[in-house]
Order: sequence, then C-alpha cells, then structure tokens
Amino acid sequence: MPLVPAHRRSAALAPFVAALSAYDLGPGGVHRGLPSSTISITIPEADSLEIGRLGSRERFRAVVAGLHLDPAELRQEGGTRGVWLTLSPPAAGALLGVPASALSGQVAELADVAPVLDYLPERLATCRSWPQRRALVEEALLAGLDRHERDTGGELPATLAALSALSALSGTARVQEAARRLGCSRRHLSGTVRGALGVTAKEYQRLLRFEAARGGLVAAARAGTVSLAAVAAAAGFADQAHLTREWRAMAGCTPTEWLRTEGLTGLTT
Repeated sequence: MPLVPAHRRSAALAPFVAALSAYDLGPGGVHRGLPSSTISITIPEADSLEIGRLGSRERFRAVVAGLHLDPAELRQEGGTRGVWLTLSPPAAGALLGVPASALSGQVAELADVAPVLDYLPERLATCRSWPQRRALVEEALLAGLDRHERDTGGELPATLAALSALSALSGTARVQEAARRLGCSRRHLSGTVRGALGVTAKEYQRLLRFEAARGGLVAAARAGTVSLAAVAAAAGFADQAHLTREWRAMAGCTPTEWLRTEGLTGLTT
C-alpha cells in the first residue's frame, strides 16, 4: 500500500484514535497505569513490558488493555521508551477486528488480539525517528480500517450508535438524562453501552469522572493554586472525601500520593 501523507492519515484516523505518542518511562522504567475511558496499546521499542495487576504479573511484547476500573503497574527494564496510543472504544472493531466488550477488564498480547499487527514491534525497533514510528503505526491502523470497510461494505451502524451513546453519557452525570437526550429508555442505552464496551453506562461515567479529576489534578498542581476540594467539585464528585475514596479504589493511592510519584507538586489540600 502506498504511503499516505501525514495529514491525510491523521484526518482519517481522527474519529478513532484519541492519542498517539512516544513515551519514556524514565529512571527505573516503572509507571502506574490508571483507568481510562479508552483502549490503550503500548509497544516498547525494545525488551518486553511487564504488567502487574490484581495480584498477578505478565510479560508482553506489545500489550492491548481494555476498559478497566483498577490500576496497573507497567515495568520496562532495559530500554524504557516506546509508542503508546489510545482508541475510542467503538473503534476497536474497526481497527483491531475485535469489539471493545471482548477486551473489557483484560490485558492481552497485541499479536493475539490482532494477528495482522504482529509485525509492529519488530518494525518499530528498526525505525530511526519518531515521524517514522508514527507513520508506521498510522499505516497499520489505516490498513485495518480498510479491511473493516471492505468486509462491512463501509457500514458502521453499531459504531455510530455507540458513539452517540458515549457522547450523551459524557454530557451529563445521570444515565437517565443521557437516555432522555437520545430519545430512548435507560434500559436500551445501558444495553447499547454494555454490548459495545463491556462496562455499564454508570461505570463508563465513573471512568469519565476519574479522567476529569486526573486532568484537573495535573492542571492544579502545575498552577499551584487549586485545592483538592475544588478539583473534586469541578470533576463532579460530591466532595473531597468522595474524590479520595475513588482514587484509592481506582488508582490504588490517594491523589496527593499519585502527584508525588508523577513528580508534580504545588497542590493544597
């Protein structure tokens, strides 16, 4: 397949890929992976990636993580760099060939989830620059999208329905209100989300609220002027105690402990 210009690759993938970037775990090669509302793919440049969660540890050459509500520890010895990307959950079927619901709560080898992408780790290791790595990953994703469109005749009704449901859920804190906006029953909305993502509508909103708090914590720490109580209120938590409880449950630590491990300071309590 001929190389597609960078701007056209980005435009074609924009509805499906939330983020695509290089990463460096830094000294020690350890990172705390937090719950999110997206599917993540992590491909180390060298060596393998060890992931610890729920009392177990596994090694992966490249890993796909579905939606989950618990933390994970990522450890990469030797080289600490690689490529990290996140996908909108409805995009999993189009780009990877498996629905997001099949990946929910799971971490799996990329080659097992999408065998046609098993070449990516070795090919990425031969790239000499970030633009080359980005182009290689984008071309692989575009090829997956092309295959999906050929197999389905270009129809993505289930994907579009899921995107509409997720958009409505992100615009309100109540599942019932999201259903009203969509003109359907709460039961129908819940079934759509569960079938597409493998998590409940309420769990998806919990992930969105956690992500909002994470973004607020980072911004507040950098500004050094916002309190935990203010971050909690802005993200939709009942109060600071509610925020702290959720972070203990979903991140395995308090917000201030997480900020310290990330090298961020300046947040008052």
